[in-house]
Amino acid sequence: MNRKVVKAANILIDIALSDDVGEGDITTDNIIPEGTKRKAIMVAKADGVIAGLPIAEMVFKKLDPDLKWNVLVQEGEKVKNGDTLVEFEGSYRALLTGERTALNFLQRLSGIATMSAKYADAVKDFQTVILDTRKTLPGFNKLDKYAVKTGGANNHRHGLHDMAMIKDNHIEVAGGITAAVNAVRSKVEIGIKIEVETTTLAQVQEAIDAKADIIMLDNMDNETMRKAVKLIAGRAKVEASGNMTFERLHDVAATGVDYISIGALTHSVTALDISQRIED
Repeated sequence: MNRKVVKAANILIDIALSDDVGEGDITTDNIIPEGTKRKAIMVAKADGVIAGLPIAEMVFKKLDPDLKWNVLVQEGEKVKNGDTLVEFEGSYRALLTGERTALNFLQRLSGIATMSAKYADAVKDFQTVILDTRKTLPGFNKLDKYAVKTGGANNHRHGLHDMAMIKDNHIEVAGGITAAVNAVRSKVEIGIKIEVETTTLAQVQEAIDAKADIIMLDNMDNETMRKAVKLIAGRAKVEASGNMTFERLHDVAATGVDYISIGALTHSVTALDISQRIED
């Protein structure tokens, strides 16, 4: 994980533990003697791709800095139902108090990585790259996008600050695609990419003429996308977006688009089933 992901994880873990533990774990703290140590494992209860083990470790080490953590699988590794992911040892209180928070992070991120791997694999025979979107859980932008990359897909822009995305509302206010592109280009730093959302071939042509870096084909049928790719002819990168179900991926990639962006990678993810077990 890079520095920005670690920083975001630290903030989110503090919030999560504050929400869940509050003034203390009144069950564990009144049953488990202070100073008791135990061993535990985490086990996959479904097939998938793992992401977030370092974050789970961070959760437990907030509660027990002396925790021993031994991972048995790597980030991005495919696992089977029943595989042991990690062995760890530390304060029994910490193992129980941190369990749900650690699993919440690990299950969500592994679910994202699993779906990302599935979608990326579906287009492996094409040049097309699967991208995420900004449809992330609020506050989880960096973690969700880390999980997407861990699963083998790629990141679109991380936020409003790192790429210009000209959509229909911007076009309407500016008075057209050309005016919108020119307005942005005259004010942003050199190197900032400009992407334009289009819904018709006429708009695609205007985006080409305006020298957009990326042209998004929004909610187009496959035949129209094929025509748009031919029209663009390599003068800009091409992104397909809107109603990108898993069943459509192969046919959309076959049109020749460079990217397919899919909000479902992060906004409709199913958490990967993982459990924690205390060892005797």
